[in-house]
Amino acid sequence: MSHRIGYAAGGFDLFHVGHLNLLRHARDHCDTLIAGVVSDEMLRQVKGVTPVIPTFERAEIVRAIRFVDRVHIETVPDKLDTWREVRFTHFFKGDDWRGTEQGLRLERELAEVGVEVVYFPYTAHTSSTVLRRALELLEDSDAPAPQRAG
Repeated sequence: MSHRIGYAAGGFDLFHVGHLNLLRHARDHCDTLIAGVVSDEMLRQVKGVTPVIPTFERAEIVRAIRFVDRVHIETVPDKLDTWREVRFTHFFKGDDWRGTEQGLRLERELAEVGVEVVYFPYTAHTSSTVLRRALELLEDSDAPAPQRAG
């Protein structure tokens, strides 16, 4: 049996249970797990999002997860370019990508170099986007703090 090198990429901003689930499931399906932490610049370029937590802090958080063997900071948007740098055999993604135009293109491109794309259940109730919106609502709230009776 060959050594399975898994790659699970994400912004991992405002680290939450969905991120943990992805890394835990990925680790169960490979011998070595490399977590790709998408850089601040790539998140702005590809998703139009400025992360709350800077790249190197997000990388440190992910590096501390026991399921992760190594962290790779992604500085290019193309997963084939990332594959050339990292040489993974399996690419792990949330199943919200399954059957989408992006997901099908990713599967085709990675299949050309022998990489299998494996999907895991997406944790729909928690996401960095949802957490970011909640933080914005808290920041925008002009309501004064409740006063204690005295």
